[in-house]
Amino acid sequence: MTSGRSKHVPLNVRDAYVFGTGNGSAQPDVSRVRGPWDEEASGSVKKAKRQRGFWQELPILVVIALLLALLIKTFLVQAFLIPSDSMQDTLQRGDRVLVDKLTPWFGSEPERGEVVVFHDPGGWLDETPPLEPNVVQRFLSFIGLMPSAEEKDLIKRVIAVGGDTVECHGTGPVKVNGKALKEDSYLYPGNTPCGDKAFGPVKVPKGSIWVMGDHRQKSQDSRYHTNLKGNGTVETKQVVGRAFTIAWPINRWSWLPVPDTFDQPALNKAVAAAPAALGLAGAVPITVWRRRRRTARAAEPRNPASNRTDGRTA
Repeated sequence: MTSGRSKHVPLNVRDAYVFGTGNGSAQPDVSRVRGPWDEEASGSVKKAKRQRGFWQELPILVVIALLLALLIKTFLVQAFLIPSDSMQDTLQRGDRVLVDKLTPWFGSEPERGEVVVFHDPGGWLDETPPLEPNVVQRFLSFIGLMPSAEEKDLIKRVIAVGGDTVECHGTGPVKVNGKALKEDSYLYPGNTPCGDKAFGPVKVPKGSIWVMGDHRQKSQDSRYHTNLKGNGTVETKQVVGRAFTIAWPINRWSWLPVPDTFDQPALNKAVAAAPAALGLAGAVPITVWRRRRRTARAAEPRNPASNRTDGRTA
């Protein structure tokens, strides 16, 4: 039998009654009583827990993002800032290009017409010490978001590859394996193909490239370093990768394709003919030797009882 006091108990407390408390009367279980203030309090606790969870995960997310940026810079793509006018009008001072660093890991070699970034082979850049970067600049360059002030890199166009013969005389044109290049599509307006520095013929060693800037009058490229090791060429192991697009500023965004003039089949004929010529040179002595041997056999007396020429019977 319930107490008369129960009718004055709020609904949420009446629902929390328990029976069998020893005196036979129903008593409220205060531990089960919930009020609107409890719901608000629990909601605020849940929100606080969610906020703490996010702030705990944030450092992990930042570390993962930095590791991914470092991996991308090291193995996939790296951004480079254009500091000079040597590649105008293809590239302008202040442009940022993306360089493919993945394909060289699979043995890909630079090809004619590509714009490539490469380390200073030695003696190409002046020895002026760079400005000492601050901590933030060092960090951004480490993860690939900013060019490194310590790395001495250059960007030029590949004109000839290993095995090619390249030359330019007078006002041009540049010739690769005896075939003239049509450079109007990328050469800086008003420049001549040779610029002010005729050269060649130069035989490009295997595993090396001959590079030139598109603004010939403002490019200290292979033409000006024929007195150094490699006769002005750059070893492919010094190549960082191919610049394939202008990423910044947005209004300058574009791809960096290989000009059509480098697709001439004739450029490869001279290189392809070299193995054939070597094969022919090796085949001629063998052919002469075999002919002399047949003549000698025909001159020897034959034994009618045998099909041999050495006098023995079968």
